[in-house]
Amino acid sequence: MSLSVVRDLREARAPVGPEELAEFETDVLAGFVLARAAASLSDATISSEVIHIEQVRAWLGRPLWSMEPADADAYFGQVLRGAAKGTRLSRAQAIKTYFLFLELRHKIEIHQLTGHVVECPIDEMNRPRGQKDAALRIPPSAEQITRLFADWREELATCRKFAPTARNYTAARLMAEVGLRVNEARSLDLADIKWELGRFGKLHVRLGKGARGSGPRERMVPLINGAGRTLRWFVEDVWSHFGDDHTRHGVPLLPSERKNADGTAARVGTEALRTALAEAAARHLPDWKEKLTPHVLRHFCASQLYFAGMDLIAIQETLGHAWVATTMKYIHVHRTHIEEAWLAGQQRAADRLKGLSP
Repeated sequence: MSLSVVRDLREARAPVGPEELAEFETDVLAGFVLARAAASLSDATISSEVIHIEQVRAWLGRPLWSMEPADADAYFGQVLRGAAKGTRLSRAQAIKTYFLFLELRHKIEIHQLTGHVVECPIDEMNRPRGQKDAALRIPPSAEQITRLFADWREELATCRKFAPTARNYTAARLMAEVGLRVNEARSLDLADIKWELGRFGKLHVRLGKGARGSGPRERMVPLINGAGRTLRWFVEDVWSHFGDDHTRHGVPLLPSERKNADGTAARVGTEALRTALAEAAARHLPDWKEKLTPHVLRHFCASQLYFAGMDLIAIQETLGHAWVATTMKYIHVHRTHIEEAWLAGQQRAADRLKGLSP
């Protein structure tokens, strides 16, 4: 056996000048943006990643592919030492994603041009730590939510501004009944109610939250769990108080008392709905003052649908989650639910044993 000489068939390239290297760096970043767009990420997500990359590049003062672990140590250990945890985590993730792109697409080319071997400078030693999962949100009990809405509805007979109060009440009920996000609720048009679809009617949620920054994801939400009654009451008895034309294209389901320049009703803002829920909780559910949010109502909705017997896949579709594992985190048990489930399992096992005995 003899050894043969192995020759690299890739074309050897002469060292490049500063201008050519700068042009190459610009082309690489443009390619990164195009690749992320091809992955169906939203423009906002891509823009955020690019901003993080450009800020690190400005601090480094040279092409980002030359960043070493020692540079990352200095950046995250000194420059971003006092920054918010979310900022540190987002910037680190953007760098890791960019270096993954460089290794997959340009590693050989960068080595040929500069002699540098691309390797991500963020490793297990300097990676910013943070809690990945959201904080646990245990919702109020069904009795507490029932009391909140009962007392809130009683206010409608004496409140100073009936229409806005009824609108805020309706939005909160939709969050609790079918798990709408606050931005999904305020973005609904009147025409998004599809009374004729399914057994109960459906809501066309056009601006559902996309997974991992992928942009809006549409879904159809059935008007179950009392949501149909809530909407029918609002549309028939309240909506006309805002003085808009129900035949107008794009007219909002939840209007603002403010008007657009052309005299039509504007769309209610998310902060108005959040504030109204917080104020109602402070008045009618003081134990939950400053703790009851639209997202907590989504957790309440998921838990109640599960207790009512709906399976996880159906709840996942209702809430608009990309993964059923996310839905599972929204299910919270009260009182003796676990103990009763265990006892039921023990009873089934005992019944099987009785069937086997003579």
